[in-house]
Amino acid sequence: MKYSKRALAGVAAVSLLALALLAGVGSAASQAAPVNTAPPAITGTPTVGQTLTASNGTWSNAPTAYAYQWVRCNGGGNSCVNVSNGTQKTYTLVGADAGRTMRVRVTASNADGSATAESAQTAAVAAATSSAAPKNTDEPIISGTPRVGQTLTTDDGSWSGNPTSFAYQWQHCDADNIVSCTNVVGATGKTYVLRLADLGYRMRVSVTAKNAKGSATAESATTAIIAPTVAITNKRPTLTILSVRFLGAAVYARVRICDDSNKNVTIIEKDSRPGKLSYTRRFTTLAAPRPCGVYTRHWTPAARFRGPGSFTVTLSARDTSGFTSAASHRTFSHG
Repeated sequence: MKYSKRALAGVAAVSLLALALLAGVGSAASQAAPVNTAPPAITGTPTVGQTLTASNGTWSNAPTAYAYQWVRCNGGGNSCVNVSNGTQKTYTLVGADAGRTMRVRVTASNADGSATAESAQTAAVAAATSSAAPKNTDEPIISGTPRVGQTLTTDDGSWSGNPTSFAYQWQHCDADNIVSCTNVVGATGKTYVLRLADLGYRMRVSVTAKNAKGSATAESATTAIIAPTVAITNKRPTLTILSVRFLGAAVYARVRICDDSNKNVTIIEKDSRPGKLSYTRRFTTLAAPRPCGVYTRHWTPAARFRGPGSFTVTLSARDTSGFTSAASHRTFSHG
């Protein structure tokens, strides 16, 4: 059978059209928006100042582009909000992220559409690792009632350098000299229960902040003078010697005076030694007992009291009405 050239050309054209239509049908069947088959993941250390990196996850339908949105969430990974500058594959954690968890949302797209998948949350973001030792920016504050039997509590104060731990030391300070403070043995907690031994002192706490680069210490203001559990009434003051000691040639005496006048009192001190003329001196308190106060005074005895032998310190307190406490004595060998 013979076919004309025109007929053959027509058959060829029909065949090419049929192939083109078939090819078009096959292409349309394979095109669709991306579908996530494995979620994105985050790598990196969740610490302020560190950089997190997102992986795209796994997708079907051949995505041609990816977009990113980092979000800041609560500790459970919920209530997430977009991070305004978090639209890149990487994200550097900032101070606002501390204590929060992070997720990343990855959007994959192709010519037929887009879809979004979200990563798992990170661990809670840690504060920045400091490059310097702590430095106090606001001193610790003591709260509580300054009365025997009550509990005092300190806060940590405010610090730069991101301290990783704190240590505490409670101190006794004199009623009228807050520089003269000594550590209370064993009082190293954040709280302190006031005892009878604290009566008449002011309390202070020393807080030491530490990080990997070092440590620093800050002290609180002192409390009011520690009061007794019940009111004290007396016609004349009382004086109790807490300690007397020599430091070099000087004598240091610490006493507790109680008086209900709420006025400054005079401390009368007498040095004596067998066979020697005694010597009397007076000190005035700078803060009145309320109703008790602890005071430290020091002096250098006259030359006649120096050298080996017995030495006696006698102390008493006199109020503004002229009433004087019973005398308290402390005798010891010196020299």
